[in-house]
Amino acid sequence: MEVSTESIPAPPEEQLTTSKVQDLETPVDVVPEVQEGSNSEEDPSPPKKMKMDPDSGSAITERLKMCDDYQLFQLLKFYRDRLERAIEEGTDRLSLMLKEEGYFTDQEHCKVTELTEKGNRADSSKLLLNLVMEKGSQARRMMWEFFAKQCDGRPKLDKILKEIEELGSGSFDCMYIGQDLSEIPNQLKDAQVKHRETLREQTESLRVNSILKKEVVKIFELVDHYAELSIICTPRDTQLVEHELLARSREHDVWREKHLRREMTKIQPDQLFQASPSESENKSGISSALSGVHGIGKTTMVQKIVYDWATEKMYQQFQFIFSFKFTDLNSVNCKINLSNLILTFYPYFGNVLAELWKSPEELLFIFDGLDEFNGSLNFDNPKLIGSQSTCTDPEFQCEVSDIVCSLIQHRLLPGCSVLVTSRPTALHLLEKAAIGVWAEILGMVCDERKEYFNKIFEDQAVAAAVFKHLEENEILYPMSYNPSYCWILGLSLGPFFTPGDGKQQEAPKTITQLYSHYICNLLKSHSQEMEDLRDVFLRLGEMAFAGLSEKKVVFTNQDLIKYNLQPSRFLSGFLMDLLRRDDSPQSAMHAFPHLTIQEFVAALAQFLTPEPKDIGKLLNEAQSKEGGRFEIFLRFVAGLSSPQSAQPLEEFLGPFLKQTTSRVTDWVKEKVNGQLVNTKNKIGKRNHMNTLHYLAESQNKTLAQSTVGSVETFKFCGLRLTPVDCVVLFHVIGLCNTIKHLNLENCFIQYEGLQRLGPVLHKCRELRLGRNKLGDPGVKLLAAALMNQDCKIQKLELKSNALTDCCAEDLAAALGTNQTLVILSLSNNKLGDSGVKLLSVALRNPDCKIQTLVLKNNSLTNCCTEDLASTLSTNRSLTDLILGGNKLGDSGVKLLSTALRSPDCKIQKLLLWDVGITDSCTEDLISALSTNRILTDLNLGSNAFTDRSVPAFSHLIQTCRSLKWIWLGRNRFSPSKKRHLKLLQNSRPGLSVEV
Repeated sequence: MEVSTESIPAPPEEQLTTSKVQDLETPVDVVPEVQEGSNSEEDPSPPKKMKMDPDSGSAITERLKMCDDYQLFQLLKFYRDRLERAIEEGTDRLSLMLKEEGYFTDQEHCKVTELTEKGNRADSSKLLLNLVMEKGSQARRMMWEFFAKQCDGRPKLDKILKEIEELGSGSFDCMYIGQDLSEIPNQLKDAQVKHRETLREQTESLRVNSILKKEVVKIFELVDHYAELSIICTPRDTQLVEHELLARSREHDVWREKHLRREMTKIQPDQLFQASPSESENKSGISSALSGVHGIGKTTMVQKIVYDWATEKMYQQFQFIFSFKFTDLNSVNCKINLSNLILTFYPYFGNVLAELWKSPEELLFIFDGLDEFNGSLNFDNPKLIGSQSTCTDPEFQCEVSDIVCSLIQHRLLPGCSVLVTSRPTALHLLEKAAIGVWAEILGMVCDERKEYFNKIFEDQAVAAAVFKHLEENEILYPMSYNPSYCWILGLSLGPFFTPGDGKQQEAPKTITQLYSHYICNLLKSHSQEMEDLRDVFLRLGEMAFAGLSEKKVVFTNQDLIKYNLQPSRFLSGFLMDLLRRDDSPQSAMHAFPHLTIQEFVAALAQFLTPEPKDIGKLLNEAQSKEGGRFEIFLRFVAGLSSPQSAQPLEEFLGPFLKQTTSRVTDWVKEKVNGQLVNTKNKIGKRNHMNTLHYLAESQNKTLAQSTVGSVETFKFCGLRLTPVDCVVLFHVIGLCNTIKHLNLENCFIQYEGLQRLGPVLHKCRELRLGRNKLGDPGVKLLAAALMNQDCKIQKLELKSNALTDCCAEDLAAALGTNQTLVILSLSNNKLGDSGVKLLSVALRNPDCKIQTLVLKNNSLTNCCTEDLASTLSTNRSLTDLILGGNKLGDSGVKLLSTALRSPDCKIQKLLLWDVGITDSCTEDLISALSTNRILTDLNLGSNAFTDRSVPAFSHLIQTCRSLKWIWLGRNRFSPSKKRHLKLLQNSRPGLSVEV
């Protein structure tokens, strides 16, 4: 069931096709995963910078000169939405140029810059383009020429200009296909009127099941309850390695961040049928693929597209739209041609189809629900590659799958447009298809969820209470981006917050508890109609499980009969009848309101069998299936072993089989213990996290204590964790008495995930939290853990977390009181001189126990070295100092050298690679280090030392007897001096000299 409501209007969206999106969607700060044990702190390799093509500006300038004024006008209208975002960072300069050239008045220029200064860059660029459109052709030409001359590396603008540069002569004719429609032939007018009226009647309403009211079905007007869900235009993974709902929920946090940073490429539904000018030059129409998880709103969006066409609101570039559900096509079990296929579902077209085929560019075919299709789409089939048997004629008899393939590939009715919708599970079937636009429905973001609940509850007080409970529940909230899931949440939670005479119960807290109450609420409405509820649910669950095994979510009357489930009022209240044009009993279809309900009913059946069965074997087989498609089913099974979830259902269905509950508990224990030692790769880590979810759903504290109570290490590095994962991890760590190591490096937990873990972080001895985008607020949480009187943290690794000097005060306060921390890594952040000065004060505190301080790549200069030098002179515990990748310069290192001479200085390991030093500081540095009797490791690579410094380095190597390793590579030594230095490592055993 897919339900939508109105939403806040979305901002203007960018327009991209598949070939144009891949570069844009690549994250700008992706860092390769570092393997365990790599010496990442000492890697001196500088990053490489990209270079622009110097000829690109002249090429685009020549292309623009070839455009007349009307073509430039077309370009601006076509690229308008994308330009608004592409020029946000440069509106001031463009506005100033247009003012100086006399196109903008002072007042207009001031208004543009005023918006920019206030931080409203989007409004500023929008205003500027509005003004340019009003000023006329010369202003537009001046603006395009300005863009062509700019080579400042703005990727979005560069991509637009590259596309224009590649335009062919016929491209401009294709930009506004449908703006000036040809007159429809007289013989088609009556058919079009009838078609519009038929489609309007079929699509103007939404039918949904209700259990909060007495009505079995509630009917809403589509226009009143449709939500403009976010659609992203981006290539998606077509091979899933975990359950689709969990995978997309995991990635939804990434999308939300991109949405907030305006980095996400979004499109409007009408852009599904638009290609870029260069791609639409051949006028062959476009095939588009729209994916989305179960219940996200694909079918409802198709309904809205058809409704908007039928009511002449949008999509008028098409004279006719033909929409098919793949479940309907499953019933066509014989060869057929396209003409007869149309007449099967739209019989009123009669004898006018031959006229219709004359203008294929005015036709749109929609195929909804590829994942539910029983046929085979074979884009490698030789019949589709030019032989005489290829389906190129609407009258050619073939399989339905051949018709669909030929339309998508534009071999049948070339010029028509095709839209295919699918769940991610079947998207791989289109990998070799001629898809021009790939898109995915993101679902609801930000306040859209709250507005959704305001729409589905008539009582706004109940809506507010349900949403508040949902927001506060860290397990239930993350999946509420899905409209159908929100509907289930509303139906399940609504009764708990609706005023009544009954005793107020505690609302569900876990997913299993939520679905348990969903079923109970349903049974309250139907229990009097059935004699043996337990037997009905057992048979229903068996059918549901068979469907999961066969990747089947739509059931026919034959399936109901097979499992002795005769259609009845009870079943129609529980199973949602799909909207059918043919309501005959032979073709009726049934589906659970949501995939997760099918999974829950399948799990419930395992506890209702009259005799115990080998549940362990069944669960093992389910867990071993590819793509993790049984993962939610397994969580429900684990959850139903909990009395909190089972008892409400047992009131209606009788007691659960105790043997089954006991065996499920044993299975969970076995899986948790087994995965604790199997976390070497990403699959092992994901399976480990899944087993922890089983524990969380089971709500069995004794079981959790016996399995994870003595665990010392949790390692999930490189596995993207959601806030829900972090909540589960929080509960697990809370039960651990021996936890030592928590490795969450590169898990993308961000501040939100760290907030869930915050109360238990102090229990760990080693925390590896690098590459998580924690930001300065995250340090405040960590500071609280460090100041906890029971803190055991000895090593804290925070590299690459976007930290600035704003967090230094919190961190310094923690270091001033903490008595356990000995290793602190802050590399690859932006602490700056001011941040390090604050830290230096804390490091000089005699109670500070820091032994290793890593400040690599922190935008430091010589301005902070005096404070660092003071620290070196007074701190009695600091032995390792890593400062590589900062611009300390000769003056900064000379100050450090003074401190290194101090007898109180305990430095044993000093890494100063790539700090901008030359021969000028050699004497001071070597003189200081020569007096040090405990120095073991020295890195001075990637600087500007020459042969002049070789005698000093030779002296150091020969006289500093404690030195075991010195790295001098990437300096400016001659080959002979390099050989000389290298030979010095033979002066004593155990010494390594690298040049």
